[in-house]
Amino acid sequence: MSDSPILQLRGVGKSYGELRVLKGFDLDVMRGEIVSLIGPSGSGKTTALRCMNFLETYEEGEVRVKGRLLGYRASNGNGRVRDTDANIAEVRRPIAMVFQQFNLWPHMTVLANVAAPLVLSRKCRKAEAEQKAKAALDHVGLAHKAQAYPAQLSGGQQQRVGIARALAIEPEVMLLDEPTSALDPELVEEVLSVIRMLAQEGLTMVMVTHEMSFAAKISNKVVFMEAGQIIETGSPAQLFGNTRTPRLRQFLKPWLDRSLSLAEGMARPGHEVMSSNHVPLS
Repeated sequence: MSDSPILQLRGVGKSYGELRVLKGFDLDVMRGEIVSLIGPSGSGKTTALRCMNFLETYEEGEVRVKGRLLGYRASNGNGRVRDTDANIAEVRRPIAMVFQQFNLWPHMTVLANVAAPLVLSRKCRKAEAEQKAKAALDHVGLAHKAQAYPAQLSGGQQQRVGIARALAIEPEVMLLDEPTSALDPELVEEVLSVIRMLAQEGLTMVMVTHEMSFAAKISNKVVFMEAGQIIETGSPAQLFGNTRTPRLRQFLKPWLDRSLSLAEGMARPGHEVMSSNHVPLS
């Protein structure tokens, strides 16, 4: 990992009218790091994630990508103004995002869906874009679905196409917004397996997730948020095993209770005993 953050947020604030959804949000993401944002619904996790690539404009603080300010430029010593669209696109070029609802174009094949951002935003020629798209689909195990349409795929396959689309632009940072929340439980693991593979390959990722067990296994850093603020941050061992704040203990209690109940059940006669390092999927 580099000594300087690839993604840095300092004092980031965001409001919708009188509702403050982010309050002084600070975060450093180092190259090769996996950061998971957890917390109750409405805590500001997705807003924080979307501020990281300026899909949401933040009013306070700074977001820097590889040291460059994202979204704003100085205004003749008079504060700052919104940057040009071209400059914003250039600064956030190292970042790709995977959305909760897939966001695939239904009238286009899988291959065309993955290639489109390369043609539209990266100005690649069609042949080059399709070659990169095929490689990305192969990476997530869907090369055989290149000529299919989204409606012909399962939800898990559609999300893997979304991941392939993000991978095709060769990002240095991938942002994932609840990548499994729109999936049936039986389809979740195929998506988590792809994310696990990307983590093993060293791709920097920031992920909003409700999959506590997955966050515990995969993350270098976990951030617990509530009411637009960071309540606790640290390693998975600290947040899941040595929680400091009562609010995080309360938030994790249902998951911990389920994990304990499953462990006890597996230890009964007739069940295989769970190994000490196994964490059940939530």
